[in-house]
Amino acid sequence: MKIHTIPLALLLLAACNIDRTETAELPDPDFAAVLEYTPAPGQYVNDAREAGFGGEHTPEAARAYAERRLRARRYVSLGAWGGSLVAAFAQPVRNDGGYNLLIEGNSFATSSEPGIVWVMRDENGNGKPDDTWYELKGSEEANAVRGYEVTYYRPAADSDPVAWSDNRGGSGTVDRTKEHPQSYWPAWIEGDSCTLGGTLLPKNVEPSDDRWIPQPFAWGYADNYASEGRNLFRIGDAVDAQGEPVSLPSIDFVKIQTGVQDKGLQIGEVSTEITAIRNYNLLK
Repeated sequence: MKIHTIPLALLLLAACNIDRTETAELPDPDFAAVLEYTPAPGQYVNDAREAGFGGEHTPEAARAYAERRLRARRYVSLGAWGGSLVAAFAQPVRNDGGYNLLIEGNSFATSSEPGIVWVMRDENGNGKPDDTWYELKGSEEANAVRGYEVTYYRPAADSDPVAWSDNRGGSGTVDRTKEHPQSYWPAWIEGDSCTLGGTLLPKNVEPSDDRWIPQPFAWGYADNYASEGRNLFRIGDAVDAQGEPVSLPSIDFVKIQTGVQDKGLQIGEVSTEITAIRNYNLLK
């Protein structure tokens, strides 16, 4: 009988390969970077006590603040209607026909502040969100207003409400609440006005006994307390600017935008809050 011997070097190499396989890291499902943070005026903007602001006075400082908060799983407020945040993924998020994105907020049974989710492919390959945004439709698709714009006006004093007007002849104010005495105007916006655009969802704040309660929509929105697919989103729900379905094999960027222009006496403005943005394909 022949006895075969294996050189020690080969045994060591095999052991190293086995160890390397066992300790290989899985792809990170979390977003890779926050690229833009553009909140509308709101009660949590500039708030140091609850929202963790630290005197940010430039767009870059505001962006870094939002990224830092999300990495720590702390909420980032988008302010009133039209406020938004843009994040990038390290690798494309594939459309497999099911749920592909996990976006968490701080909604609960008596507080839903629905945010619209938008997605984009890096079609030109430059790593920037400068291609076409596609909206992920939700349950309020039939009543959504696309091409909506709101201009917010810097108040004369920090203690004044923030006035706004829209491109459909409407106007109103972002009212102040006693719990948040700071300026509601983003400190890094230097002009006397700012205009934001996007899609408008129906009002959702309803009185209940002695309280005003932001009601949830059925499905398809961030920071929305609903039972069907809460926090989960399908790239397959993408539509274009006319509301027509779009087939996207994958996406690289995601944007969340406060979708409702509404307020309540005790609660202030409806403002979408985000706590996590993840590639759900890597979590299934």
